[in-house]
Amino acid sequence: MIIDFHTHAFPDNVARTAIPALAKEGKVTAHTQGTVDSLLASMDRAGINSSVICSIATRPAQFEPILTWSTAIQSPRLIPLPSIHPADAEAVARVFKLKSEGFLGIKMHPYYQDFYLTEERLTPLYEALSETGLLLVVHCGYDIAFPRIRRADPAQILTIKNRFPRLKLITTHLGGWDNWQEVEEILIGQEIYMEISFALSYLPAEQSARMLNNHPADYLLFGTDSPWDDQLIALQRLEKVNLHTERLHSILGQNAKRLLL
Repeated sequence: MIIDFHTHAFPDNVARTAIPALAKEGKVTAHTQGTVDSLLASMDRAGINSSVICSIATRPAQFEPILTWSTAIQSPRLIPLPSIHPADAEAVARVFKLKSEGFLGIKMHPYYQDFYLTEERLTPLYEALSETGLLLVVHCGYDIAFPRIRRADPAQILTIKNRFPRLKLITTHLGGWDNWQEVEEILIGQEIYMEISFALSYLPAEQSARMLNNHPADYLLFGTDSPWDDQLIALQRLEKVNLHTERLHSILGQNAKRLLL
């Protein structure tokens, strides 16, 4: 089983405008149309069994529309993670609502949601996520479309791991996009989940292999950030890294299956 732990899709009418705007903002190419149908077609082409769809609420009022859409699209192949905005006065109640409705976690993004990972105002949210066992997938490192402000760097990630040991934190982009030297120094070797999207194409081959081989095998997850990377090419890129077959299989799906299914 191959599971892509980091993808994006939107309602069809939103995708028509959101994908071109986001592509222009980040100076990146979209490899799907950003719709559910185009994601499924990409998965079929790449031989991917399931994808986690990570939504981002850019303001508190978006929680309900995202939840409604997530409920409508979920299936064995599509595993949506709704989003809670840190400024939402009902953030903690939202966590328990999602748990009661069978969702497995949430996605948060420090840049699009204007927060820092270690802010004290997030403590009740982290505690609620820890209590319910919901996953927290969070953008880590810099963001290609934003100024280089340190909102979720490796030191902050380690602080959160130590403060909230029960929190099921999934760090994206191999622990921190374009922060990989610090990731190696601070996070590699720790029992911290990392999905690998948008990392291997930026790293020298020897550094990719070193990081993936030196991190606990049970804490690595395949991800693409589709539509911002081609799922098939991302798979081929990972398969070219010098990894033991058992470690590769753990990354491709076994670890994700344990978290999700």
